[in-house]
Amino acid sequence: MIIFVTILILLVIFVNGWTDAPNAIAGCVSTRSSSPSTALLIAALCNFSGAVLMFFLSPRVAATLYNIVDLGGDSHDSLIALSAGLLSVIIWATVAFFLGLPTSESHAMISGISGAAIAKCGSLSALNIREWSYVLCGLFATTLPPFILGYLFYRIVCLFLKRANRRGAILYFSRAQKLSAASSAFLHGAQDSQKFMGVYLLALSLFGINITDNKISILLIFICAAIMTLGTMLGGTKIIKKVGCDMTDLDASGGSAADAASSAVLLVCSLLGIPASTTHSKTCAIMGTGLCKSGGVDLRIALQMFGAWGLTFPVCGVLGYIFYRLMSALF
Repeated sequence: MIIFVTILILLVIFVNGWTDAPNAIAGCVSTRSSSPSTALLIAALCNFSGAVLMFFLSPRVAATLYNIVDLGGDSHDSLIALSAGLLSVIIWATVAFFLGLPTSESHAMISGISGAAIAKCGSLSALNIREWSYVLCGLFATTLPPFILGYLFYRIVCLFLKRANRRGAILYFSRAQKLSAASSAFLHGAQDSQKFMGVYLLALSLFGINITDNKISILLIFICAAIMTLGTMLGGTKIIKKVGCDMTDLDASGGSAADAASSAVLLVCSLLGIPASTTHSKTCAIMGTGLCKSGGVDLRIALQMFGAWGLTFPVCGVLGYIFYRLMSALF
């Protein structure tokens, strides 16, 4: 069973790098500050660096995910519940990807595992309220604050552009956006790798492996970072197009403002141990910058995204619940 759970976790990590990484570099590619191949390489390297460095700086997000549910004492059924939750993530993320919708795999994983845990324990007592409160804090922190910061940062940038040489300013922001996109990718790796490591550590503890061994933790973080990087290298052009092109008319200065706003929020959340969504943070920051432009934000695209985000929790929770029922009957 542990081999099956490991395969599922690695698949979820791969899908996360495949579908979430495009959000970090959407602005950089859509404004043509970088070619897609260069941007994906930057994202891959920064994802890996963020995953490894944040483990040594502040592994609190991993601890939050490790304690997100109480699966009870039966390790076999608990591993089935974890498998059911992870399977729900893969199904939901794949459907959303082919629709070109940016979704949060971390929220999908939390919901899927929670739904499976409720099915196993038969009540809401399977959920640890303290950890779930962090998730809800992260949900708020990655929507309104990056939207407001994106708006304010771009207003400041516009004031700067009025006093600067137009051609020189465009060149400056084109270069600056590569750095800001790198910071977004770094913090994506810092956040999401810890979430998956926390779940993997939970699986190992259920299997009876001593997770206090620091060598295991270091090995896990390198594995998580490497698999996420591999997924990142494949990228997702549909999501880049929808976030960075279809939703609003983004230029290099607006992209830099959105990246800075999103990165600021993700950094604070990472240091505080709050599970945060790169997808939500980056998309809302881009919406904030788009509000400053004459074309504004395409409300149809924005509503599609909010709809996908809103559906993630209930859909993955229900899928986790159903998959546990089916898998427990089979295994």
